[in-house]
Amino acid sequence: MKRAISLIALLATSCATMEPQYTRPAPAVPSSWPVGDPYVAQAEVGLPVLTYQQVFQDPRLQTLIAQALVNNRDLMVAAANIAAAREQYRIQRANQLPTVSAGAGATVRGTKDDTSANYSADISVPNFEIDLFGRVRSLTHVQQQRYFATEAGARATRLTLVANIASAWLDHAADSSLLLIAQQTAASAEKSVRLTRARLEGGVAPRTDLRQAEQILSGAQADLARQRTAVAQDINALQLLVGTPIDQRLLSGSIDEAFGRITPVPAGLDSYVLLRRPDVLQAEYELKAANAQIGAARAALFPRITLTGLLGFASTALTKLFTGGAFAWSAGADGTYTIFQSGAGQANVRLSKAQRDAAVANYQGVIQTAFREVSDALARRGTINDEIAARARQQAATADTYTLTEARYRAGIDPFLTVLDAQRSYYSAQQTSVQVKLTAAQNIVSTYQAIGGDALSQATPVCQSLPGESSASSAKLASQCSPM
Repeated sequence: MKRAISLIALLATSCATMEPQYTRPAPAVPSSWPVGDPYVAQAEVGLPVLTYQQVFQDPRLQTLIAQALVNNRDLMVAAANIAAAREQYRIQRANQLPTVSAGAGATVRGTKDDTSANYSADISVPNFEIDLFGRVRSLTHVQQQRYFATEAGARATRLTLVANIASAWLDHAADSSLLLIAQQTAASAEKSVRLTRARLEGGVAPRTDLRQAEQILSGAQADLARQRTAVAQDINALQLLVGTPIDQRLLSGSIDEAFGRITPVPAGLDSYVLLRRPDVLQAEYELKAANAQIGAARAALFPRITLTGLLGFASTALTKLFTGGAFAWSAGADGTYTIFQSGAGQANVRLSKAQRDAAVANYQGVIQTAFREVSDALARRGTINDEIAARARQQAATADTYTLTEARYRAGIDPFLTVLDAQRSYYSAQQTSVQVKLTAAQNIVSTYQAIGGDALSQATPVCQSLPGESSASSAKLASQCSPM
Protein backbone atom coordinates (compact mmCIF):
# COMPACT_ATOMS: atom_id res chain seq x y z
CA MET A 1 0.00 0.00 0.00
CA LYS A 2 2.91 2.35 0.75
CA ARG A 3 4.30 1.80 -2.73
CA ALA A 4 0.87 2.45 -4.21
CA ILE A 5 0.55 5.77 -2.41
CA SER A 6 4.04 6.79 -3.55
CA LEU A 7 3.13 5.93 -7.14
CA ILE A 8 -0.06 7.97 -6.90
CA ALA A 9 1.87 10.94 -5.52
CA LEU A 10 4.40 10.66 -8.35
CA LEU A 11 1.62 10.64 -10.94
CA ALA A 12 0.02 13.66 -9.30
CA THR A 13 3.17 15.77 -9.22
CA SER A 14 4.66 14.87 -12.60
CA CYS A 15 1.66 15.29 -14.87
CA ALA A 16 1.56 18.14 -17.33
CA THR A 17 -1.15 20.77 -17.59
CA MET A 18 -3.21 22.07 -20.46
CA GLU A 19 -2.45 25.71 -19.70
CA PRO A 20 -1.45 27.96 -22.63
CA GLN A 21 2.23 28.91 -22.51
CA TYR A 22 2.46 32.25 -20.74
CA THR A 23 4.08 35.12 -22.60
CA ARG A 24 4.24 38.54 -21.02
CA PRO A 25 2.21 41.00 -23.13
CA ALA A 26 3.92 44.01 -24.64
CA PRO A 27 3.75 46.95 -22.19
CA ALA A 28 1.96 49.13 -24.80
CA VAL A 29 3.97 52.22 -23.83
CA PRO A 30 7.02 53.90 -25.40
CA SER A 31 10.35 52.43 -24.37
CA SER A 32 11.55 55.78 -22.98
CA TRP A 33 10.09 58.76 -21.16
CA PRO A 34 9.11 61.92 -23.06
CA VAL A 35 12.08 64.19 -23.77
CA GLY A 36 12.56 67.84 -24.59
CA ASP A 37 10.95 70.89 -23.06
CA PRO A 38 9.44 70.81 -20.45
CA TYR A 39 10.93 67.46 -19.44
CA VAL A 40 14.13 67.15 -17.46
CA ALA A 41 17.39 66.05 -19.02
CA GLN A 42 17.91 62.33 -18.49
CA ALA A 43 21.46 61.04 -18.22
CA GLU A 44 20.99 57.87 -16.18
CA VAL A 45 20.70 54.46 -17.82
CA GLY A 46 17.80 53.33 -15.67
CA LEU A 47 15.83 54.16 -12.58
CA PRO A 48 17.67 52.94 -9.49
CA VAL A 49 16.21 50.77 -6.79
CA LEU A 50 15.79 53.13 -3.86
CA THR A 51 14.81 53.01 -0.24
CA TYR A 52 12.58 55.65 1.24
CA GLN A 53 15.49 56.68 3.48
CA GLN A 54 17.45 57.76 0.39
CA VAL A 55 14.64 60.03 -0.81
CA PHE A 56 13.23 61.24 2.51
CA GLN A 57 16.41 62.05 4.41
CA ASP A 58 14.97 63.94 7.37
CA PRO A 59 15.35 61.65 10.45
CA ARG A 60 12.03 62.90 11.83
CA LEU A 61 10.15 61.84 8.71
CA GLN A 62 11.99 58.51 8.64
CA THR A 63 10.89 57.90 12.24
CA LEU A 64 7.25 58.57 11.37
CA ILE A 65 7.42 56.22 8.38
CA ALA A 66 9.02 53.48 10.48
CA GLN A 67 6.28 53.85 13.10
CA ALA A 68 3.59 53.64 10.42
CA LEU A 69 5.05 50.43 8.96
CA VAL A 70 4.43 48.86 12.36
CA ASN A 71 1.14 50.46 13.42
CA ASN A 72 -0.85 51.35 10.29
CA ARG A 73 -4.14 49.44 10.15
CA ASP A 74 -4.25 49.22 6.35
CA LEU A 75 -0.95 47.36 6.42
CA MET A 76 -2.34 45.05 9.08
CA VAL A 77 -5.32 44.26 6.84
CA ALA A 78 -2.96 43.67 3.92
CA ALA A 79 -0.83 41.29 6.01
CA ALA A 80 -3.94 39.36 7.04
CA ASN A 81 -5.03 39.13 3.40
CA ILE A 82 -1.61 37.73 2.47
CA ALA A 83 -1.89 35.09 5.18
CA ALA A 84 -5.38 34.14 4.00
CA ALA A 85 -4.27 33.89 0.35
CA ARG A 86 -1.24 31.82 1.33
CA GLU A 87 -3.37 29.32 3.25
CA GLN A 88 -5.91 29.15 0.42
CA TYR A 89 -3.05 28.23 -1.91
CA ARG A 90 -1.81 25.57 0.49
CA ILE A 91 -5.31 24.11 0.80
CA GLN A 92 -5.60 23.81 -2.97
CA ARG A 93 -2.03 22.50 -3.30
CA ALA A 94 -2.80 19.74 -0.79
CA ASN A 95 -5.34 18.28 -3.26
CA GLN A 96 -2.41 17.11 -5.39
CA LEU A 97 -1.62 14.42 -2.82
CA PRO A 98 -3.99 11.73 -1.50
CA THR A 99 -5.78 12.04 1.80
CA VAL A 100 -5.03 9.13 4.14
CA SER A 101 -7.61 8.37 6.83
CA ALA A 102 -7.48 5.98 9.77
CA GLY A 103 -10.49 4.47 11.48
CA ALA A 104 -11.50 1.92 14.06
CA GLY A 105 -14.85 0.53 15.09
CA ALA A 106 -16.63 -2.01 17.21
CA THR A 107 -20.14 -3.41 16.70
CA VAL A 108 -21.91 -5.64 19.25
CA ARG A 109 -25.18 -7.40 18.43
CA GLY A 110 -27.21 -9.52 20.76
CA THR A 111 -30.41 -11.53 21.09
CA LYS A 112 -31.97 -13.32 24.01
CA ASP A 113 -29.88 -16.39 23.37
CA ASP A 114 -26.74 -15.11 21.63
CA THR A 115 -24.33 -12.13 21.54
CA SER A 116 -21.84 -11.41 18.73
CA ALA A 117 -19.18 -8.71 18.23
CA ASN A 118 -17.19 -7.37 15.28
CA TYR A 119 -14.04 -5.24 15.56
CA SER A 120 -12.21 -3.35 12.79
CA ALA A 121 -9.19 -1.08 12.24
CA ASP A 122 -8.18 0.32 8.85
CA ILE A 123 -6.31 2.94 6.84
CA SER A 124 -7.97 4.23 3.68
CA VAL A 125 -7.44 6.56 0.73
CA PRO A 126 -10.87 7.96 -0.15
CA ASN A 127 -11.57 9.26 -3.68
CA PHE A 128 -8.14 10.51 -4.78
CA GLU A 129 -8.22 12.07 -8.26
CA ILE A 130 -5.37 11.09 -10.58
CA ASP A 131 -4.58 14.38 -12.23
CA LEU A 132 -3.83 12.96 -15.70
CA PHE A 133 -4.87 16.12 -17.52
CA GLY A 134 -3.57 18.66 -15.00
CA ARG A 135 -6.92 20.03 -13.77
CA VAL A 136 -5.98 20.01 -10.08
CA ARG A 137 -2.48 21.29 -10.82
CA SER A 138 -3.86 24.17 -12.89
CA LEU A 139 -6.23 25.10 -10.07
CA THR A 140 -3.19 25.08 -7.78
CA HIS A 141 -1.41 27.45 -10.17
CA VAL A 142 -4.44 29.74 -10.08
CA GLN A 143 -4.34 29.97 -6.29
CA GLN A 144 -0.56 30.40 -6.32
CA GLN A 145 -0.72 33.38 -8.69
CA ARG A 146 -3.57 34.93 -6.71
CA TYR A 147 -1.47 34.60 -3.58
CA PHE A 148 1.38 36.40 -5.33
CA ALA A 149 -1.06 39.06 -6.53
CA THR A 150 -2.29 39.62 -2.98
CA GLU A 151 1.29 40.03 -1.78
CA ALA A 152 2.05 42.50 -4.57
CA GLY A 153 -1.09 44.42 -3.60
CA ALA A 154 0.21 44.63 -0.05
CA ARG A 155 3.50 46.05 -1.32
CA ALA A 156 1.51 48.64 -3.28
CA THR A 157 -0.31 49.54 -0.06
CA ARG A 158 3.02 49.94 1.70
CA LEU A 159 4.42 52.15 -1.07
CA THR A 160 1.30 54.33 -1.01
CA LEU A 161 1.47 54.62 2.77
CA VAL A 162 5.09 55.83 2.70
CA ALA A 163 4.23 58.41 0.03
CA ASN A 164 1.10 59.57 1.90
CA ILE A 165 3.03 60.09 5.12
CA ALA A 166 5.70 62.12 3.32
CA SER A 167 2.97 64.15 1.61
CA ALA A 168 1.11 64.81 4.88
CA TRP A 169 4.37 65.74 6.62
CA LEU A 170 5.09 68.28 3.86
CA ASP A 171 1.53 69.62 4.05
CA HIS A 172 2.06 70.30 7.73
CA ALA A 173 5.35 72.05 7.00
CA ALA A 174 3.71 74.25 4.35
CA ASP A 175 0.75 75.09 6.58
CA SER A 176 3.16 75.95 9.39
CA SER A 177 4.91 78.39 7.03
CA LEU A 178 1.58 79.89 6.00
CA LEU A 179 0.64 80.21 9.67
CA LEU A 180 3.86 82.09 10.36
CA ILE A 181 3.23 84.41 7.38
CA ALA A 182 -0.30 85.08 8.61
CA GLN A 183 1.04 85.88 12.09
CA GLN A 184 3.63 88.27 10.66
CA THR A 185 1.07 89.92 8.39
CA ALA A 186 -1.39 90.32 11.26
CA ALA A 187 1.33 91.90 13.43
CA SER A 188 2.26 94.27 10.60
CA ALA A 189 -1.40 95.12 10.03
CA GLU A 190 -1.83 95.94 13.71
CA LYS A 191 1.03 98.42 13.45
CA SER A 192 -0.59 99.98 10.38
CA VAL A 193 -3.89 100.32 12.24
CA ARG A 194 -2.17 102.05 15.17
CA LEU A 195 -0.30 104.36 12.79
CA THR A 196 -3.35 105.37 10.76
CA ARG A 197 -5.43 105.85 13.92
CA ALA A 198 -2.77 108.18 15.30
CA ARG A 199 -2.65 110.07 11.99
CA LEU A 200 -6.47 110.28 11.97
CA GLU A 201 -6.52 111.65 15.51
CA GLY A 202 -3.84 114.12 14.54
CA GLY A 203 -5.88 115.29 11.58
CA VAL A 204 -3.31 114.10 9.06
CA ALA A 205 -5.09 111.04 7.57
CA PRO A 206 -8.75 110.51 6.56
CA ARG A 207 -10.97 107.88 8.17
CA THR A 208 -10.79 105.79 4.97
CA ASP A 209 -7.12 105.08 5.69
CA LEU A 210 -8.03 103.59 9.05
CA ARG A 211 -10.81 101.46 7.54
CA GLN A 212 -8.49 100.16 4.84
CA ALA A 213 -5.86 99.25 7.43
CA GLU A 214 -8.53 97.44 9.45
CA GLN A 215 -9.47 95.44 6.33
CA ILE A 216 -5.94 94.12 6.01
CA LEU A 217 -5.86 93.28 9.73
CA SER A 218 -9.19 91.43 9.63
CA GLY A 219 -8.17 89.44 6.57
CA ALA A 220 -4.87 88.42 8.18
CA GLN A 221 -6.65 87.44 11.39
CA ALA A 222 -9.10 85.29 9.40
CA ASP A 223 -6.21 83.61 7.58
CA LEU A 224 -4.51 83.08 10.93
CA ALA A 225 -7.55 81.23 12.29
CA ARG A 226 -7.82 79.14 9.12
CA GLN A 227 -4.15 78.16 9.21
CA ARG A 228 -4.37 77.12 12.85
CA THR A 229 -7.16 74.75 11.85
CA ALA A 230 -5.14 73.45 8.88
CA VAL A 231 -2.10 72.70 11.05
CA ALA A 232 -4.25 70.81 13.57
CA GLN A 233 -5.90 68.82 10.77
CA ASP A 234 -2.51 67.97 9.27
CA ILE A 235 -1.47 66.47 12.60
CA ASN A 236 -4.71 64.47 12.73
CA ALA A 237 -4.07 63.14 9.22
CA LEU A 238 -0.53 62.09 10.15
CA GLN A 239 -1.72 60.33 13.30
CA LEU A 240 -4.26 58.36 11.25
CA LEU A 241 -1.58 57.30 8.77
CA VAL A 242 0.98 56.44 11.44
CA GLY A 243 -1.61 54.59 13.49
CA THR A 244 -0.49 56.02 16.82
CA PRO A 245 -0.15 59.45 18.48
CA ILE A 246 2.88 61.25 17.09
CA ASP A 247 5.58 63.23 18.85
CA GLN A 248 5.30 66.93 17.93
CA ARG A 249 9.09 67.09 17.76
CA LEU A 250 8.95 64.90 14.64
CA LEU A 251 7.19 67.68 12.68
CA SER A 252 8.88 70.30 10.54
CA GLY A 253 8.36 73.97 11.35
CA SER A 254 8.52 75.33 7.78
CA ILE A 255 8.43 74.25 4.15
CA ASP A 256 11.93 75.64 3.58
CA GLU A 257 13.33 73.34 6.26
CA ALA A 258 11.38 70.31 5.02
CA PHE A 259 12.08 70.87 1.33
CA GLY A 260 15.81 70.84 1.95
CA ARG A 261 15.65 67.26 3.28
CA ILE A 262 13.82 65.72 0.29
CA THR A 263 16.17 64.36 -2.38
CA PRO A 264 15.02 64.30 -6.03
CA VAL A 265 14.60 60.87 -7.59
CA PRO A 266 16.80 60.34 -10.68
CA ALA A 267 14.86 59.80 -13.89
CA GLY A 268 15.86 56.91 -16.12
CA LEU A 269 15.66 56.25 -19.84
CA ASP A 270 13.99 52.85 -19.85
CA SER A 271 10.26 53.06 -19.15
CA TYR A 272 10.05 49.27 -18.85
CA VAL A 273 11.28 49.75 -15.31
CA LEU A 274 7.57 50.26 -14.55
CA LEU A 275 7.19 46.49 -14.75
CA ARG A 276 8.54 46.36 -11.19
CA ARG A 277 5.78 48.58 -9.77
CA PRO A 278 3.74 46.61 -7.22
CA ASP A 279 0.42 47.37 -8.92
CA VAL A 280 1.85 46.26 -12.28
CA LEU A 281 3.15 43.06 -10.68
CA GLN A 282 -0.25 42.50 -9.13
CA ALA A 283 -1.94 42.86 -12.53
CA GLU A 284 0.53 40.41 -14.09
CA TYR A 285 -0.06 37.82 -11.39
CA GLU A 286 -3.80 38.14 -11.98
CA LEU A 287 -3.12 37.61 -15.67
CA LYS A 288 -1.11 34.46 -14.91
CA ALA A 289 -3.96 33.20 -12.73
CA ALA A 290 -6.41 33.74 -15.61
CA ASN A 291 -4.03 31.90 -17.94
CA ALA A 292 -3.88 28.93 -15.54
CA GLN A 293 -7.67 28.94 -15.28
CA ILE A 294 -7.82 28.12 -19.01
CA GLY A 295 -5.85 24.94 -18.35
CA ALA A 296 -8.27 23.89 -15.62
CA ALA A 297 -11.25 24.54 -17.90
CA ARG A 298 -9.70 22.53 -20.73
CA ALA A 299 -8.86 19.61 -18.43
CA ALA A 300 -12.44 19.57 -17.16
CA LEU A 301 -13.53 18.43 -20.65
CA PHE A 302 -11.77 15.08 -20.13
CA PRO A 303 -12.72 12.13 -17.89
CA ARG A 304 -11.86 12.21 -14.20
CA ILE A 305 -10.33 9.09 -12.65
CA THR A 306 -10.46 8.58 -8.90
CA LEU A 307 -8.85 5.85 -6.81
CA THR A 308 -9.96 4.37 -3.52
CA GLY A 309 -8.00 1.99 -1.31
CA LEU A 310 -8.41 0.27 2.00
CA LEU A 311 -6.26 -1.99 4.11
CA GLY A 312 -7.03 -3.11 7.61
CA PHE A 313 -8.11 -5.82 9.99
CA ALA A 314 -11.50 -7.22 10.90
CA SER A 315 -12.27 -9.83 13.55
CA THR A 316 -15.08 -11.07 15.76
CA ALA A 317 -12.68 -11.14 18.71
CA LEU A 318 -10.67 -8.15 19.87
CA THR A 319 -7.74 -10.35 20.88
CA LYS A 320 -7.50 -11.70 17.30
CA LEU A 321 -7.92 -8.31 15.55
CA PHE A 322 -4.32 -7.92 14.41
CA THR A 323 -3.60 -11.52 13.46
CA GLY A 324 -2.74 -12.52 9.92
CA GLY A 325 -6.10 -14.07 9.28
CA ALA A 326 -7.85 -10.82 10.18
CA PHE A 327 -6.02 -8.78 7.48
CA ALA A 328 -8.12 -7.47 4.57
CA TRP A 329 -7.65 -5.01 1.74
CA SER A 330 -9.56 -3.51 -1.14
CA ALA A 331 -8.83 -1.17 -4.04
CA GLY A 332 -10.95 0.45 -6.70
CA ALA A 333 -10.99 2.99 -9.45
CA ASP A 334 -13.81 5.08 -10.88
CA GLY A 335 -13.95 7.03 -14.09
CA THR A 336 -16.56 9.71 -14.79
CA TYR A 337 -17.23 11.63 -17.95
CA THR A 338 -20.11 13.94 -18.65
CA ILE A 339 -21.69 12.86 -21.94
CA PHE A 340 -24.02 15.82 -22.38
CA GLN A 341 -24.00 19.22 -20.70
CA SER A 342 -25.39 21.40 -23.48
CA GLY A 343 -22.03 22.97 -24.40
CA ALA A 344 -21.28 24.17 -20.87
CA GLY A 345 -17.77 22.69 -20.88
CA GLN A 346 -16.67 24.46 -24.05
CA ALA A 347 -18.42 27.62 -22.87
CA ASN A 348 -16.36 27.45 -19.67
CA VAL A 349 -13.17 27.29 -21.75
CA ARG A 350 -14.28 30.29 -23.80
CA LEU A 351 -15.19 32.11 -20.59
CA SER A 352 -11.73 31.55 -19.13
CA LYS A 353 -10.15 32.79 -22.38
CA ALA A 354 -12.28 35.94 -22.31
CA GLN A 355 -11.27 36.54 -18.71
CA ARG A 356 -7.62 36.08 -19.73
CA ASP A 357 -8.07 38.65 -22.53
CA ALA A 358 -9.60 41.08 -20.04
CA ALA A 359 -6.64 40.49 -17.70
CA VAL A 360 -4.24 41.28 -20.56
CA ALA A 361 -6.03 44.56 -21.26
CA ASN A 362 -6.06 45.41 -17.55
CA TYR A 363 -2.33 44.65 -17.26
CA GLN A 364 -1.49 46.91 -20.19
CA GLY A 365 -3.84 49.60 -18.86
CA VAL A 366 -2.11 49.60 -15.47
CA ILE A 367 1.25 50.07 -17.23
CA GLN A 368 -0.14 52.92 -19.35
CA THR A 369 -1.48 54.63 -16.23
CA ALA A 370 1.90 54.21 -14.55
CA PHE A 371 3.64 55.66 -17.61
CA ARG A 372 1.41 58.73 -17.54
CA GLU A 373 1.97 59.25 -13.81
CA VAL A 374 5.75 59.20 -14.22
CA SER A 375 5.60 61.37 -17.37
CA ASP A 376 3.41 63.94 -15.60
CA ALA A 377 5.80 64.00 -12.64
CA LEU A 378 8.79 64.47 -14.93
CA ALA A 379 7.03 67.25 -16.84
CA ARG A 380 6.35 69.14 -13.61
CA ARG A 381 9.85 68.54 -12.35
CA GLY A 382 11.32 69.95 -15.56
CA THR A 383 9.77 73.39 -14.91
CA ILE A 384 9.37 73.63 -11.14
CA ASN A 385 12.83 75.05 -10.43
CA ASP A 386 12.24 77.90 -12.88
CA GLU A 387 8.95 78.67 -11.16
CA ILE A 388 10.54 78.61 -7.71
CA ALA A 389 13.19 81.10 -8.86
CA ALA A 390 10.58 83.34 -10.49
CA ARG A 391 8.40 83.31 -7.37
CA ALA A 392 11.40 84.18 -5.21
CA ARG A 393 12.13 87.20 -7.39
CA GLN A 394 8.48 88.19 -7.27
CA GLN A 395 8.44 87.96 -3.47
CA ALA A 396 11.58 90.09 -3.20
CA ALA A 397 10.13 92.70 -5.53
CA THR A 398 6.81 92.90 -3.68
CA ALA A 399 8.63 93.15 -0.33
CA ASP A 400 10.72 96.07 -1.61
CA THR A 401 7.64 97.73 -3.10
CA TYR A 402 5.79 97.44 0.19
CA THR A 403 8.71 98.98 2.10
CA LEU A 404 9.04 101.88 -0.36
CA THR A 405 5.31 102.68 -0.56
CA GLU A 406 5.00 102.63 3.22
CA ALA A 407 7.86 105.12 3.49
CA ARG A 408 6.30 107.33 0.82
CA TYR A 409 2.95 107.22 2.65
CA ARG A 410 4.53 108.30 5.92
CA ALA A 411 6.22 111.11 4.04
CA GLY A 412 2.85 112.19 2.70
CA ILE A 413 3.73 111.42 -0.94
CA ASP A 414 1.48 108.40 -1.70
CA PRO A 415 -2.08 107.67 -0.51
CA PHE A 416 -2.66 104.78 1.89
CA LEU A 417 -4.43 102.82 -0.87
CA THR A 418 -1.04 102.35 -2.54
CA VAL A 419 0.36 100.89 0.67
CA LEU A 420 -2.68 98.66 0.95
CA ASP A 421 -2.18 97.25 -2.57
CA ALA A 422 1.55 96.73 -1.96
CA GLN A 423 0.92 94.92 1.31
CA ARG A 424 -1.66 92.64 -0.30
CA SER A 425 0.72 91.83 -3.16
CA TYR A 426 3.52 91.01 -0.76
CA TYR A 427 1.25 88.80 1.35
CA SER A 428 0.03 86.95 -1.74
CA ALA A 429 3.58 86.50 -3.07
CA GLN A 430 4.68 84.96 0.23
CA GLN A 431 1.80 82.50 0.14
CA THR A 432 2.47 81.60 -3.49
CA SER A 433 6.15 81.01 -2.76
CA VAL A 434 5.22 78.53 -0.03
CA GLN A 435 2.77 76.75 -2.33
CA VAL A 436 5.26 76.36 -5.17
CA LYS A 437 7.89 74.93 -2.80
CA LEU A 438 5.27 72.50 -1.52
CA THR A 439 4.48 71.56 -5.12
CA ALA A 440 8.17 70.90 -5.80
CA ALA A 441 8.50 68.69 -2.72
CA GLN A 442 5.26 66.85 -3.51
CA ASN A 443 6.56 66.28 -7.03
CA ILE A 444 9.49 64.32 -5.60
CA VAL A 445 7.06 62.24 -3.53
CA SER A 446 4.89 61.64 -6.60
CA THR A 447 7.88 60.55 -8.69
CA TYR A 448 9.06 58.19 -5.93
CA GLN A 449 5.61 56.61 -5.77
CA ALA A 450 5.06 56.56 -9.54
CA ILE A 451 8.21 54.57 -10.32
CA GLY A 452 7.46 52.10 -7.52
CA GLY A 453 11.15 52.12 -6.75
CA ASP A 454 11.30 51.30 -3.06
CA ALA A 455 13.77 48.47 -2.57
CA LEU A 456 11.61 46.80 0.06
CA SER A 457 8.74 46.56 -2.42
CA GLN A 458 10.79 44.08 -4.45
CA ALA A 459 10.42 41.23 -1.98
CA THR A 460 9.99 37.82 -3.61
CA PRO A 461 7.19 35.57 -2.29
CA VAL A 462 8.41 32.66 -0.19
CA CYS A 463 7.26 29.33 -1.66
CA GLN A 464 7.56 25.93 -0.07
CA SER A 465 7.78 22.63 -1.93
CA LEU A 466 5.30 19.85 -1.41
CA PRO A 467 6.54 16.86 0.56
CA GLY A 468 7.92 14.33 -1.90
CA GLU A 469 8.21 16.79 -4.81
CA SER A 470 11.07 16.22 -7.19
CA SER A 471 13.93 18.70 -7.39
CA ALA A 472 12.74 19.68 -10.89
CA SER A 473 9.27 20.48 -9.55
CA SER A 474 10.77 22.47 -6.68
CA ALA A 475 12.92 24.47 -9.12
CA LYS A 476 9.86 25.19 -11.28
CA LEU A 477 7.95 26.42 -8.24
CA ALA A 478 10.87 28.65 -7.23
CA SER A 479 10.96 30.19 -10.69
CA GLN A 480 7.24 30.91 -10.50
CA CYS A 481 7.74 32.68 -7.18
CA SER A 482 9.91 35.34 -8.80
CA PRO A 483 7.85 38.49 -9.52
CA MET A 484 9.87 39.22 -12.65
